[in-house]
Amino acid sequence: MSDAIPETTTRLERWKTPTAGLSASGGDCASPLGQWAWAWFEGARNPHVLLITIYIFAPYFARFLVGDPVKGQALWADLNTYAGVIIALVAPFLGAIADAGGRRKPWLFAFSLSLGLTAAALWFALPNEQGQPFFTICVLLVATFASFDFTAVFHNAMLPTLVPEKRVGALSGLGLALGNLSGVLLLVFMMIVFALPGVVDWPFVPAKPWFGIDQAAHEPERLVGPLFALWFLVGGLPLFFLTPDQPRVVLGPARAVVRGVTSLVNTVAGLKNYRNVALYLVARMIYNDGCNAILIFGGIYASTTFSWGPLDMLVYGVILSVFATFGGVFGGWLDHAFGSQRSILIAVAGTAVGLVLTLTMQPDTILYFIHYDTAQAPVHGLPFFKSWPEIIYVILVIIIAIFITASYANSRTMLARIAPTSKMTEFFGLYALSGTATAFLAPFVVARATEWSQSQTIGLASVLILLAIGFTMMLFVKNERAVAVT
Repeated sequence: MSDAIPETTTRLERWKTPTAGLSASGGDCASPLGQWAWAWFEGARNPHVLLITIYIFAPYFARFLVGDPVKGQALWADLNTYAGVIIALVAPFLGAIADAGGRRKPWLFAFSLSLGLTAAALWFALPNEQGQPFFTICVLLVATFASFDFTAVFHNAMLPTLVPEKRVGALSGLGLALGNLSGVLLLVFMMIVFALPGVVDWPFVPAKPWFGIDQAAHEPERLVGPLFALWFLVGGLPLFFLTPDQPRVVLGPARAVVRGVTSLVNTVAGLKNYRNVALYLVARMIYNDGCNAILIFGGIYASTTFSWGPLDMLVYGVILSVFATFGGVFGGWLDHAFGSQRSILIAVAGTAVGLVLTLTMQPDTILYFIHYDTAQAPVHGLPFFKSWPEIIYVILVIIIAIFITASYANSRTMLARIAPTSKMTEFFGLYALSGTATAFLAPFVVARATEWSQSQTIGLASVLILLAIGFTMMLFVKNERAVAVT
């Protein structure tokens, strides 16, 4: 026993001791504990997308708060457009503050507080304005979407200050993996304790929903806001105590913005000397917007097309989240087999074909022309996805999720292979900016197409325009290291 105490103490001290060597930004590295706290923050933050933006609250908003699937999809698109405009206008200035140095935690804490509070307030989003006024709910949603992206600005800015250059990718990947794992765990938790009780008689499922949650009052859908906020609080707090921040600098926020924006303008202006990389960044910006839109509106479309409730959407979310993890592996195989440019073309084309096929599915139709009798008996005994159109639809969306994840993974690899080595950090900054500069574009296209056609199918199909433009531009991108053109 006496020998075990010093060994335990040594192990604990090792976790609290900064990693040897310089960080990617040139300063001291964080301790392993501080690095894990940074990753857990992302693990706690990212379920916001699965629970609120895609699978649970979004369909509830369209079907029950708006009460009209077409108008609901259009309005959900508009809210994402408004948030996208705010992000596009503000994120570069926040990024300038982060890049100019100085403390990130105060900014991160402020936007984290906003993210948690606005998400928690969605519990009061009852139909027919029995809780918050509908306008207030819309404001909360725009605020929570924007806050999510603003937390990413300062959280991402901390990454190169924590680990050596060679470990940046590993720590980044750990954060993404924890985010996906957390989302799956929360979806499974909600499914078992809130959606399945009273539906199935399985030994691991409670007889009644926990905490007296009323399924008929849409409480499981509204609970995702407070549940996320609690998860975010528990998982996000360690960062503020264990992960080191940059020291305070004399440079104030105003001067930091001026310096950062000036540097950004100079970098963008310098793209004329790197035309291949510039073409790639624009192409990626467009096809990436299309991929994001499929994720954002896919949950609403599936829920309203097949009249899926919370249980179906929870199972749907778990399945897609699990299979999406294979997209990274698939993307790596594509890159190895065909090269970065061709692998992106394959991923974008696969996404487009998958989207077209899913839009041919209806409760009584398979691939447009195959009739299905909705009155026939369920194809299995499970309480979800009981018909062949539903099952085939889920299989098709699994394929889309794999291709989209592959496109995300291969896009980073492509930039690493064609950006000039001496300006790698600078171009990855532009890469991040391009991900927010047109955050409003795809939602705007979907909103207008949905309103014009009064059809959810045509509204979602409009995303094909963005995928086609991005695909066409990628045909002209060369898979070679950039050399300045004078």
